[in-house]
Amino acid sequence: MSTTLAELQRTASPTLRLRVVGAALALAAVAFLTLGVSGNVAFVMELRLPKVLGMVLVGWATGVATVPFQTVTHNRLLTPSIMGLDALYVFLQTLLVLVLGVGVAATLGAVGMFGINVGLLMLGTVGLITVLFGRKRRSVHVLVLAGLVLGAVLRSASTLLQRILDPTTYLVLQGNLFASFTLISPQLLWVSVGVIAIVSVWLLRQSATLDVMLLGHDAAVSLGVDYSSFVRKVILASTLLIAVSTALVGPITFLGLIVAALAHLVVGTSKHRHVMPMAGMLGALLLVGGQAILEHGLGMATVLSVIIEFVGGIVFIWLVVRSSK
Repeated sequence: MSTTLAELQRTASPTLRLRVVGAALALAAVAFLTLGVSGNVAFVMELRLPKVLGMVLVGWATGVATVPFQTVTHNRLLTPSIMGLDALYVFLQTLLVLVLGVGVAATLGAVGMFGINVGLLMLGTVGLITVLFGRKRRSVHVLVLAGLVLGAVLRSASTLLQRILDPTTYLVLQGNLFASFTLISPQLLWVSVGVIAIVSVWLLRQSATLDVMLLGHDAAVSLGVDYSSFVRKVILASTLLIAVSTALVGPITFLGLIVAALAHLVVGTSKHRHVMPMAGMLGALLLVGGQAILEHGLGMATVLSVIIEFVGGIVFIWLVVRSSK
């Protein structure tokens, strides 16, 4: 039996593997929607459908964003979240609550908060790129290093500001800083669908250029790639996907790292037209399947994002040890 499975893994085409993962995702979504359904089915579907769509969007966006980001940075240990985007989100949430009060979300509304979060996250990324690159030709590794340092600074600043808050406000803020799929606004889903679809299509259309980027700077330039411009565009596109998913449900730092590593292992090729959709579907499958197990098997004994962060930390350490050999 093990020999048959190993042979299938060697002979299965990337397209077939994508179909298998897609079928598994569909089954997980159906299981999440139908398990334990009784009574008013329409009411249950009204509650569960937005959650499934939200998890699929977040998982897809995170996976599709992480793979090209790792390609242009030439480092499979990095994701937009690890280099400071999640820390910026926490800092912004803390600052908004401190300045405008705990009722800021109710005052601005779901769409208003979503727009502010995405706008500020993108503004921070654009500002970082502008300051570091400007007219000078600096390595993308300078941007990554600056992002890591900025993330550490923002985490310290967030901790300092949170100590000023009263206990009730602090508890409300802490609830907003963990990714949650239980209260996803249907209004935000349709906005997120539009943004994620447009950016995903653009990134997938750049698959051939991203394949060339794997060859390195000199080879890519010699083959006609406008290297610096393309790197900036990919970083901005990846950041936008992560910003939208973070503003939708909250930060999940290590999700992208996990699904990108799994995608490279499962798909069996380095071609981005296969790796990116595989990472996106694996991200969606991980969230939908994990949430189904937590809700219907474990009775919501914990939060999915906590488990992902724990597993992601182990994967990160494994990747570091593996890369050092």
